[in-house]
Amino acid sequence: MRPRAMTTCTVGHCPRTAPDGTRACPVHADELRAWLAELPGQARLLGEFLTPTATASQGRTGGTGRAHSPVPLDLRVITLLGPGHYDAMGADDDGDAPIAAVLSAWAGHIAYAYPAVHRDRHGTAHTEPCDQAWPAAGRTITSWCAWLTAYLPYALNLPAAAGLHQDIGGLVHRLRGLTHAEPRTHPCAAPCPACGAFALARTDGRWHVHCTVCAHTLTPEAYAEHAAAVLHTHQTTSHDTAA
Repeated sequence: MRPRAMTTCTVGHCPRTAPDGTRACPVHADELRAWLAELPGQARLLGEFLTPTATASQGRTGGTGRAHSPVPLDLRVITLLGPGHYDAMGADDDGDAPIAAVLSAWAGHIAYAYPAVHRDRHGTAHTEPCDQAWPAAGRTITSWCAWLTAYLPYALNLPAAAGLHQDIGGLVHRLRGLTHAEPRTHPCAAPCPACGAFALARTDGRWHVHCTVCAHTLTPEAYAEHAAAVLHTHQTTSHDTAA
C-alpha cells in the first residue's frame, strides 16, 4: 500500500502536515468543525441581546411610562445579526461583516469551485462550477453552518482553506467577546508526552486532546494509549518501591 501524500498545513505558521493533499492539518480541520457547530448557538445567545429588559411599570408604584431608559442596543450585535455583503476573497475586510454574510460568501466561493456535472439535451455530460450554494433548510446561520460542515472535506482542498479558517475563527471570537460564552475545557490526568506538563485537556466540541502549555495534540485513541502507559509505569514503579 502506497503511503498517503502529505503537504504542509497552510493555516498560519503551523508546522504540522496536512494529509491527502489537503491544505489544513487535522487539528485546524477539527477547529473549523467545532467552530461551525458552535456558531448557531452563539448567534442565538447574541439574539437575546436584542430583547428589551425594561418593563413599563418597573420600579414605579403608579403612573405610566418606563422606570428608566431602556438599555441601548449594541450596534455590534445589530451588525452581526443583520444583512450585509462580504467578499470571501477580499483583502479589505474591516472585521465588521455580519455572520450570515460571511458564511454565505464562503459557501458561494466553495460552490463555485465545486465541480457540478450536468447533461445537455443531446446527452453530453458537462462539468462546470455550481452557480451558488443552496442550503437545504433555508438561508439561515444554522443552515449555512450545516452546509459548510458538509462541504468541509472539499473546502480543505482549496487554496483558500487558510482564509476560511481565519474568517470562521474570527467570527467565533467576535461572538465570544460579546456573549462571554466559551466551550468548557476539561483537564486530563496524564502529563503531556511532549513537554511533561500536567496540562493536557479536552475542549467541548473538539476532537483532539491538546496541551495548554506547548500546544501538542493527540487523538483520543493516542491519549488513551498514552494514559494507559503512564498508569502502567506508575503501578510498576510503586510495586517495585514497595517490594
